[in-house]
Amino acid sequence: MWKWETDGEAKGVIVMVHGAMEHHRRYGWLIEMWRSSGFHVIMGDLPGQGLTSRSRRGHIDSFDEYIIEVKDWVQTAYQFDLPVFLLGHSMGGLITIRLLQEQRLNLAGVILSSPCLGLIHSPSKLVELISYGLNIFMPSLRINSGLTVEMATRNLDVREADSNDSLYVTKVSVRWYRELSQAIKLAFTNIDKIQDVPMLAMQGGDDKIVNKVNVKDWFNHVPLSEKRFKEWPKCYHEIFNEPEREEIFEYAKDFVQSQLKAIGYIV
Repeated sequence: MWKWETDGEAKGVIVMVHGAMEHHRRYGWLIEMWRSSGFHVIMGDLPGQGLTSRSRRGHIDSFDEYIIEVKDWVQTAYQFDLPVFLLGHSMGGLITIRLLQEQRLNLAGVILSSPCLGLIHSPSKLVELISYGLNIFMPSLRINSGLTVEMATRNLDVREADSNDSLYVTKVSVRWYRELSQAIKLAFTNIDKIQDVPMLAMQGGDDKIVNKVNVKDWFNHVPLSEKRFKEWPKCYHEIFNEPEREEIFEYAKDFVQSQLKAIGYIV
């Protein structure tokens, strides 16, 4: 994991969790926005992605690997003795949800960015059936993810950078897919087990990857004392990369500032 400290007195710590296929280097703009706003930032690459082991690229044995990794990032954030916020994008949002269902953490708030709670383009029933068998006999078999940079964002600069990014994962294992599917299912079936933490969920209105209907359904049923939902019209999946990203960041920062005020920690 990596740490980026703000200049001067810090207000809090933002722990960020990236999505599937990608890595921390794609978040340079967002990291600097938080840092320049008075927050330390902690982020790493998830197992099988980014600068982690290339031999396991696009593969995990269990979704718990992600949960354990992110919990370690949060615990590292405690060392600053400041309010900690957890921000998860896409699969990182799903990891955040599952972490809050399995653990009880000291968090001032949570931000979900287009959380992966259902895919728009799911495999056919036949392929789905075959994947169960392959998960037993050939779990590390890698298949094309079917995702493209054009589906993720309207930002042409980001598209160009991603098309030349050697760290971008293009193939995922059968086990990875089955574990992702099971995690999505548990996010719904264990919805009542989630830790009661203030939450902001933001969703791209024209998401080409995650099914926004599933996201809104989950959000409407999650039993939290304080929750806020914001859909951004026209935005694709990666809302923090979209042309409207400065406005989106300000909205997220307002949520964080309001939570700091609520606990009397604003500086």
